[in-house]
Amino acid sequence: MKSIWENYKTEVAYDELMHSEFQPRPVSHRLCQYLNSLNKDDIDKRKVAAELAIMEMGISFTVYSDEGNIDRAWPFDIIPRIIAAKEWRMIEQGLKQRLTALNHFISDVYSEQAFIKDGKMPGDIINSSKNFRKECVGIKPRHNVWANICGTDLVRDKDGIMYVLEDNLRVPSGVSYMLENRVITKRVFPELMQDIDVLPIDDYPTQLYDMLVSIAPLKNGRPRIVVLTPGIYNSAYFEHAYLAQQMGVQLVEGSDLVVEKDDCVYMRTIEGLEKIDVIYRRIDDDFLDPEVFRKDSTLGVRGLMRAWKAGNVALANAPGAGVADDKVVYAYVPEMIRYYLNEEPILPNVPTYLCSDKDQLEYVLEHLAELVAKPANESGGYGMIVGPHATPKEIADFRDIIKKDPRNYIAQPTLAISTAPTLCEDRLEPRHIDLRPFILQGEDTFVTAGGLTRVALKKGSLVVNSSQGGGSKDTWIINGEDG
Repeated sequence: MKSIWENYKTEVAYDELMHSEFQPRPVSHRLCQYLNSLNKDDIDKRKVAAELAIMEMGISFTVYSDEGNIDRAWPFDIIPRIIAAKEWRMIEQGLKQRLTALNHFISDVYSEQAFIKDGKMPGDIINSSKNFRKECVGIKPRHNVWANICGTDLVRDKDGIMYVLEDNLRVPSGVSYMLENRVITKRVFPELMQDIDVLPIDDYPTQLYDMLVSIAPLKNGRPRIVVLTPGIYNSAYFEHAYLAQQMGVQLVEGSDLVVEKDDCVYMRTIEGLEKIDVIYRRIDDDFLDPEVFRKDSTLGVRGLMRAWKAGNVALANAPGAGVADDKVVYAYVPEMIRYYLNEEPILPNVPTYLCSDKDQLEYVLEHLAELVAKPANESGGYGMIVGPHATPKEIADFRDIIKKDPRNYIAQPTLAISTAPTLCEDRLEPRHIDLRPFILQGEDTFVTAGGLTRVALKKGSLVVNSSQGGGSKDTWIINGEDG
């Protein structure tokens, strides 16, 4: 029987499952052994089962293009990514540490700005930030937490070390796909899931709900919570609807809510107005309240900022949290951890060059062909350049772009980010991956057991975003003797 592992090459990157050719890592030994026992028909049946499950469950994402918005089935690879529980415990502590420091920083930015006054960061970085909201100065959300939901992107380099690539603190998405990936995997490999002790993730909606309850304005009784979506044309609408359904709360659009003269938020219902206590908003700051931000926004709720400032409604994430969701600010997170927590960072940053610094800019322009350069506030892999994969003309053009707005760009070494076996037709091939765990912070802090593993499905590509051809895998944190 032809092995599914035939001709599998681990190449130069760290491979998450294979230590070397035909040598599984201890944590993945049982999975590799199991996969090797399957023939082509077995693999095909499981692949088809996954595709059917995705269709039945209606799991999709929206791609924006010149031809219009296209709904696509979620691209899923059936071979899971595995991490040992022992390693994960360290990562989990690092993620909690990081979000705690970031929330201290955001709170500081909108109050004393001690971090800046003590010379830890140039004030111009905040003054020039497109996500700094002067309207938030002096506000103190409950528990002093601004970013209640964070999706932190992790990558592993060839040295085996897990690095933080970026923090997503505005409206991070992807957690529904993490949850659905597990449901699909249970259908595809039911016998394997029973045989290996994989830590569960299905408590996330409960943890999310409990966190939202914990930030509600103080009152008696159960708070009324809603998920605020921009609507069906948003690329993450599936997730908005999924999370609302899983938590048992209403999914609403801006037109469903109104702020009355008492500066409280109400939901329109057939029985009249119903007071809302907590809004899990999936709308960017700019569109949240036409009274304060973009006047032409039809997605938000007029007067919402007034209600929030009055303490009559909680917003997750808080407006203004995006000031720390900036790749320039990212470079200062290790120093934030030392400054606010008096601790050394558990998880390292990727070395980062700030183009706003004259000397670092000179180095970036000179070595752009070797670096990854990206804008400070874009997401989805847009607006960036991977130097080793770019043409001389693309590099020259990008130099000009950086020179026009150096504050808006950073650069990092091109990491040989780790790979994982991915099903390509009837064989396994290595594909580059990252990992987005989700961290919740309110009264307590919670980290998902693993996260969304995203896969660059194109051979050799480092871009894992689904909008640019990426897919995903289930992520297994293995407990017990394997982990």
